[in-house]
Amino acid sequence: MVLEGFLRHLALERGRSSHTVRAYRSDLIGLLTGLDELARLDLAALRRWLAGGHAAGVSRATLARRAAAARTFTAWARRAGHLASDPGVRLASPRPRSALPVVLEVEQASAALDAAGSGAAEDEPVALRDLLVLELLYATGVRVAELCSLDLDDIDADRRTLRVLGKGNKERTVVYGVPAATALRRWLATGRPAMVRPSSPPALLLGARGGRLDPRVARTVVHRALAAVPGAPDTGPHGLRHAAATHMLAGGADLRYVQELLGHAKLATTQLYTHVTVERLKVVHEQAHPRA
Repeated sequence: MVLEGFLRHLALERGRSSHTVRAYRSDLIGLLTGLDELARLDLAALRRWLAGGHAAGVSRATLARRAAAARTFTAWARRAGHLASDPGVRLASPRPRSALPVVLEVEQASAALDAAGSGAAEDEPVALRDLLVLELLYATGVRVAELCSLDLDDIDADRRTLRVLGKGNKERTVVYGVPAATALRRWLATGRPAMVRPSSPPALLLGARGGRLDPRVARTVVHRALAAVPGAPDTGPHGLRHAAATHMLAGGADLRYVQELLGHAKLATTQLYTHVTVERLKVVHEQAHPRA
């Protein structure tokens, strides 16, 4: 099937992650369903597909993603000889609105971490693991999938760094501070040995059955921790990533450093957090300055 060939191209030749490949598959199945032959895929068909999504209430961001997936697919299909021309070249898509992310206050992030630390006081293995999940997400700004993919040999405890494999199989090094180092030391000394099994992989974080920690479990850990903090937005793991970036920039960190820490390919993506910081400064100024 043509779609399967395209997905293999994404995974093997372009190095796209399994998550990205699944997203392309989902979008393109919707596009190709109902076409009796690929040759009927023209600009009008692409526009009808996007218009149908718009009528169904699909968000601008999702429509933009679908259009990008379609353009990538049609360009590949043209090169591979499946299409006589590339109809995606002239396909326009709505620009997603750049909504500012909801960001945890420093005090809210600290409260969530303090509560997790109190829960891990008895060195119970799962509590130690959950504390480490929270500490590393906030300390490094890594994505939850990146965190769960870490192996033991990705840790340099002496330098307090982690080797992270990010999007597009791009490797980067991130640093973490003393609280995360303490949580890591406790987990490796007491928590992980209690959860490891003979069949366990060399993963840093383990699940209840000794396998690699599932990102869905890590998300649950974060949601549960934030729910325990009064007034804290339920932003999940990506919220801790937003918080790490925003709090560092507010503290004077260089934008290029934060870009490297987060693994952003484009500086413009990181600059979103400068807007968040400015908006927060405006709020404080309006509340506190007598001539605001």
